[in-house]
Amino acid sequence: MSPPASIGVFDSGVGGLTVLRALRAQLPGMPFLYVADSANAPYGDRSDAFILERSRAITRFLIDAGARLIVVACNTATAAAIAALRAEFDVPFVGIEPGIKPALARSQSRRVGVLATPSTLRSAKFRSLLRTHATQTEPVLQACPGLADAVERGDLQAPDLRALIRQCCAPLRAAHCDTVVLGCTHYPLVAAHIQTELGAQVHLLDTAEPVARQTARLWTHGTPCAAAPPQLYTNGDVAVLRRVAALCGLEDAQFHHGLAAATPPPAA
Repeated sequence: MSPPASIGVFDSGVGGLTVLRALRAQLPGMPFLYVADSANAPYGDRSDAFILERSRAITRFLIDAGARLIVVACNTATAAAIAALRAEFDVPFVGIEPGIKPALARSQSRRVGVLATPSTLRSAKFRSLLRTHATQTEPVLQACPGLADAVERGDLQAPDLRALIRQCCAPLRAAHCDTVVLGCTHYPLVAAHIQTELGAQVHLLDTAEPVARQTARLWTHGTPCAAAPPQLYTNGDVAVLRRVAALCGLEDAQFHHGLAAATPPPAA
């Protein structure tokens, strides 16, 4: 008996739960499968080749479990792998990328900042995004090495995490940015801390909701009659996944420890 048609979602770790939260709000009752590849997080420290192989393995896992559409809820994996995934697998994919265009449209001062992983900022996909949408104004690009990893550990009040956020936000504050793009799905989990560092007047832009709307447009497998609890898989610490899921309003989720971790090569 084949598994029920569902929507698959994956990220390098727990950050994609912020996207899953938006997906459930847009598609209530839909069955979701979520994979946190936490044993290999953060992807921002990995080579493109490694990210692509992990993305392929996770995609196969999700399709075998019933996924008929897959959301790549990771900016780094979208940049490194989504083109190859679309060419290789016969299911629709929805990716996520930093919201440069809506940020520039919203900014009154045209001073836009981007917080993202180093891998995302150096990717060809991101550079193409800049060439397309930031032809007159160059955003302030702030790489945040270690921030996704610190969030992934699950203690969102840790002093070292707060210090790292302060360090990453300082250049954007000095540049008087009035709109800041959260260019990693982990960052909305610490949006309150980021807001504190930048000031209440700065607008933080998260692209989870547009991703959810695009997923709803592409989904063609009907709507279930009864709510289905999301199935959450991790090859990391289930307790961390459970704690972050609760912060995202996913208390009804069912948690599983699974999916081969793979032996990661040295970080790129």
